Amino acid sequence: MAIAATILHADLDAFYASVEQLLAPSLRGKPIAVGGGVVLAASYEARAFGVRGGITGRQARELCPQITFVDGHFRDYQRLGDAAIDVIGDFTPLVERISIDEAFADVAGCTHLFGPPAEIASAIRQRVRSELGLPISVGVARTKHLAKIASQVAKPDGLTVVDPDTELEFLHDLPVELMWGVGPVTKARLAEIGVETIGQLAGTPGWSLERLLGPAAGEKLAALAWNRDPREIRTHRRTRSAGAQSAIGRKPPEEQVFRPTLLHLADRIGSRLRSKSRPGRTVTVRVRFANLNSATRSVTLDAPISATVILAEIAEKLVRAILAEHPDEKIISLLAISVSHLEEHWDLELELPLGLQDEPRRPGSRMGLARWTADRAIDKIRDRFGWDAIGYGSVVLGLSRSVPDEFRELAEKEL
Repeated sequence: MAIAATILHADLDAFYASVEQLLAPSLRGKPIAVGGGVVLAASYEARAFGVRGGITGRQARELCPQITFVDGHFRDYQRLGDAAIDVIGDFTPLVERISIDEAFADVAGCTHLFGPPAEIASAIRQRVRSELGLPISVGVARTKHLAKIASQVAKPDGLTVVDPDTELEFLHDLPVELMWGVGPVTKARLAEIGVETIGQLAGTPGWSLERLLGPAAGEKLAALAWNRDPREIRTHRRTRSAGAQSAIGRKPPEEQVFRPTLLHLADRIGSRLRSKSRPGRTVTVRVRFANLNSATRSVTLDAPISATVILAEIAEKLVRAILAEHPDEKIISLLAISVSHLEEHWDLELELPLGLQDEPRRPGSRMGLARWTADRAIDKIRDRFGWDAIGYGSVVLGLSRSVPDEFRELAEKEL
């Protein structure tokens, strides 16, 4: 007997743009974009013209001349996102929030109170629409992976319930890009061997996938293609990494472009690490080029770090290495930094001045301690007077604020 489909994945539709249309009814049914120099989010009406988050405002206007740009109401995003998650929590305590506008839930233990999972999903959708005025799509399935795919199939503003007895029939007809972990690069690689649907992926030998994508990714995707996903709902997730990214439009890979952006990202990440007293040992950077291909590079350090300038310097070194490996790439469109292998309990250990080459980047050295102390002073000023009260000069003066900091705080996801 098949296990019942009790996992829900709820995802607010075109969330930022939907909030803007909610706040300004005159914008409803019209193509809109949140942002200015860079599109932060687009309504479904704008997406129909090819407008997507991350492209420049100029590109958006070329694709859709009638588009309307609006400033973001970031407090309303947070308020309404929280309220939608609270609605789900009224039905079950087993809720795993994975971003500001989406969450998983397990309703196995509350069907005696609220009815079958499909009825619970319908009730959630009705309440979010009537109480908050926002559209939300929900997928119901036996596993987290399939529930998330089902919610994508349900969009916009729909409900998809996957019967456990026919889940592979449902899954295998869908395009591979709906799978978790299949981005533009992986999709293109799979297309090279004739794999365009999840069913074709399921029928591909494991050794072929591992050779194409690597052992870990190949094994993971092969399992998900057969809906083998043992993950359970985790209501309290311990953060394993801290990351931030910045879409910068189409810029040349020059120091005056990437250096202030990396320092800004490092400032964001470093402040979060310090607030939780959780420095990390592994720094990863990602550079996306004009063709949407990305390159990553990482380094694992002897000692964990959380100082902004140290993180920025390490990230810059990694980015320079990536650019050296891709000399033909003349345009970069996104930069990202992630810090992982975070320490659970950590005390700063002082180091003797031994004249090591990387001494300024070692947190326990004289220079490293000075940098950490300066960061803590900045943190205290910001805690009292707000984030914009103080900052690094090269960032404040040199970095374009086309993507507001408030949006970064809401939209940043782990890499």
